[in-house]
Amino acid sequence: MREPGTGAVTAEDPITPLDVDRSEALWSIALKGFCMGSADVVPGVSGGTVAFISGIYGRLIGAVSAFRPGLIGALLRGDLRTIARRLDLIFLAALGTGIVCALAIFTRVIPLPRLIAEHPEPVYAIFFGLILGASWTLIGRCRPYTPASIAGLVVGFAVALPVLTAVPDATPDTPWFLALAGAMALSAMILPGISGSFVLLMLGKYATVLDAVGHLNLAVLLPFGIGGVCGLLTLSNLLSWLIARYERMVASVMVGILTASLFVIWPFQHRTYALVHGKQKLISSQPYLPDTGSELLQAALLATLAAGVVVAFERLARRRSEG
Repeated sequence: MREPGTGAVTAEDPITPLDVDRSEALWSIALKGFCMGSADVVPGVSGGTVAFISGIYGRLIGAVSAFRPGLIGALLRGDLRTIARRLDLIFLAALGTGIVCALAIFTRVIPLPRLIAEHPEPVYAIFFGLILGASWTLIGRCRPYTPASIAGLVVGFAVALPVLTAVPDATPDTPWFLALAGAMALSAMILPGISGSFVLLMLGKYATVLDAVGHLNLAVLLPFGIGGVCGLLTLSNLLSWLIARYERMVASVMVGILTASLFVIWPFQHRTYALVHGKQKLISSQPYLPDTGSELLQAALLATLAAGVVVAFERLARRRSEG
C-alpha cells in the first residue's frame, strides 16, 4: 500500500501514471521539459500530454498546487529554503529550462511549424504513434481494472472529445468573460490532450489576448490574468486533492482525455487554420481516409515505429525500476 504523504509504493500497489518520483535526475526532467516544449509547437498537441505520458504529471500538479497563501509567511520571513522545498523549485527550474530550449530550437533552428505546414501527414503520424503507444502503456498501468476506472476512462473520453472538436464562435470582451477565458485557458495547460492556445481559439479570444500583450492593454490583461491564476490554482489544488484520494480514477479519466486527443492528431485531416497576428493557428479539423494506400501505409509505418519506441522505453524503464 502507499504510505501517506510519501508517494512510495510497494509491490502490492501497482504503479499508476500519477505516481511521483522525486529521485529523478535533473537532466531527465530537463529532457522531459524539452519534449513538452516540442509538443507545444505542434498544433493540437499540448505540453500537458507529454507531462502525463512521461510520468511527471503528478509532480507537476503538486508543484503548481503548492502556490498557496501559506507561503506568504515564509516569504516575509525570508525562509527561501522552505519556499524552494514546498514549491519544488529545482524541479520547475529544470523543467522550464528544457521547455525554453525546445521552443527556441524548434522555432529558430529547426523550423518545425514550417515542416508541419509542408509535410503535415508524416509529422502528425509520428505524434499519433507516440500518443497511441503512450495510451496503450498507460491503460496497462491502470490495472487492476474496475467498473469505476472503466467509467472514468469513458467519462474522460466523452467530455474531452466535444471540447477538442469544438468550432470557434463570437464571444464578448466583457471582464467576466475574459476572466472565464483566462481560467479555462490556463487550466487547460495542465490537462493532457488540451492546449491553452487551442481553448483561446475556441473562445475567440486568442487574437484579443495576444493583441493586449503587445499593447499592454490592462483592461484585458488584468481580468484575464486574475481569472487565469485563480483557475490554474483552483484546478491544480483540486487535482492534487483528487490524486491523493482517488488516484486510479483520476488516472483513468486522464487516459480517456489523452485517448480522445487521437481524434485531432490523426494524420489525415481537413484542417482549418486562421491567420492570427501573422501566424497560422489550427481552429478545426475533420479526419478522413486518404485516397491512395501508399499514403496510409507510410503514415501507419511511422505511427507504428513511434508507438514501438514508446512501448520499448516504457518496458525498459519498468525493468530498471524493478531491478
